[in-house]
Amino acid sequence: MLTDIEIAQSVPMRPITEIAQTAGIPDEALEQYGRYKAKIDLAKLPKSEKQGKLVLVTAINPTAAGEGKTTTTIGLADGMRRIGKNVMVALREPSLGPVFGIKGGAAGGGYAQVVPMEDINLHFTGDFHAIGAANNLLAAMLDNHIYQGNALNIDPRRITWKRCVDMNDRQLRYIADGLGGRINGVPREDGYDITVASEIMAVFCLATSITDLKERLSRIVVAYTYDEKPVTAGDLNAVGAMTALLKDALKPNLVQTLEGTPALVHGGPFANIAHGCNSVLATKTALQLGDYAITEAGFGADLGAEKFLDIKCRMAGLTPSAVVIVATIRALKLHGGLAKTELGSENLEALEAGIPNLLRHVSNIKEVYKLPSVVAINRFPTDTDAEVKLIIEKCKALGVNVVLSNVWAEGGKGGEELAREVVRLCEEEKGDFSFSYELDGTIEEKIEAIVKRVYRGDGINILPAAQKQIAQLTALGFDKLPVCMAKTQYSFTDDKDVLGAPEGFTVTIRNVKVSAGAGFIVALTGDIMTMPGLPKKPAAENIDVDADGKISGLF
Repeated sequence: MLTDIEIAQSVPMRPITEIAQTAGIPDEALEQYGRYKAKIDLAKLPKSEKQGKLVLVTAINPTAAGEGKTTTTIGLADGMRRIGKNVMVALREPSLGPVFGIKGGAAGGGYAQVVPMEDINLHFTGDFHAIGAANNLLAAMLDNHIYQGNALNIDPRRITWKRCVDMNDRQLRYIADGLGGRINGVPREDGYDITVASEIMAVFCLATSITDLKERLSRIVVAYTYDEKPVTAGDLNAVGAMTALLKDALKPNLVQTLEGTPALVHGGPFANIAHGCNSVLATKTALQLGDYAITEAGFGADLGAEKFLDIKCRMAGLTPSAVVIVATIRALKLHGGLAKTELGSENLEALEAGIPNLLRHVSNIKEVYKLPSVVAINRFPTDTDAEVKLIIEKCKALGVNVVLSNVWAEGGKGGEELAREVVRLCEEEKGDFSFSYELDGTIEEKIEAIVKRVYRGDGINILPAAQKQIAQLTALGFDKLPVCMAKTQYSFTDDKDVLGAPEGFTVTIRNVKVSAGAGFIVALTGDIMTMPGLPKKPAAENIDVDADGKISGLF
């Protein structure tokens, strides 16, 4: 059986100029990065009031058995194109951390991929490098300001801004820097974030223009003074130079699926430690160019979809027409307590025990956010008819249809049935989109609303340090911002080992900080970290390049 990268390399790509023509993008708006990828200069894209239908693809809580959310997103778009619809895909860019870490590439799988797969998974068009450079320029200017006399009265113990690198590297979580005498800086405890956790990434993905980007960058809080006043990137006069590094990256990237469907791949914050969505600019461009725009949000619906709906849609004025919730029978049986080695055998008892995880996500989309939805089951050969029937019955009780998807093996052909159901939802079902909380509540009330309404927990436990932080942020006027929960992706709770659909739990809030440029409050729970580490056997060990420069083992 071919690997994902072997499949991607076996399918001839069309020149990116042809893909642009398919999408209605004029030559003058296209900035080519080789033959198969390009950036779109939005200033040269004809203005249009056209607004396509927005479709969000989300999933159950991820497991080691896999769900295939990105694969489903791509296969759904190819399926919609096969039934004659004008469709665009809008995805996030992969981070090098997971690519070389635990899961390998993130450009889809099987015959539902975006290509050039190797480029997208590695350096692509350099967006992440630009984001990292802007982040680290701000860090350098901050430390230099202190070294050069500290006119802003910054307290080195209250610096909140970290350097970043787009790699899983636990060694950099906690460091001491500025050592070696006065000429080498001011000694202090420090640390790194992974680039996708940087506030620059969030700002980048939520900005609607260069002007908006500059305004957001200027609001970033990097430290506090000795008398506890916030210090911003604007105070350090860093915004112009940071924008210079980001201006080209801000243009959405155009690539293609294996079947030639136009795809915008742009931005990539993690959903467990950031808001987990591709850029607003890419999503809005996809809506302008296509009658349907298919996008995804990271991890399960408790993280990615919640943030997509409560943060991104709220800020950008977007209203989804339909939501696709992806699951596999294998993953649901794992949620039901079955061992990974036993997932290939029929087990209705384990499946019934795991289905509540799916049903909770379905219920949230239907009852909390009031949006039309469909469940997409990625079918494996080991799935039995009895198992499929059980899922269909359980979802039908909630008034939601289930469609079997085979896009991994068949590409768009395997997604046609799902495509027809999504089109039906968009055209025939009318949602009454609402958020899980309103902005006028306190920070505590908004966190509690997410925990109670989306996770279905009993409440929250705010540690004393977090209580003090909330009080300070409230005093500074940040309390009316939306909340971005930093939480494990594997569970509705803040404990990664609690699977299924648990009840009677509380979520502990240990740290609360403001991302003033992005425009949200970040609440850190459990043992979530903003710098991951590599696993015992990193995916990087399997990657190689032959004498002709052909990459293997990427996924």
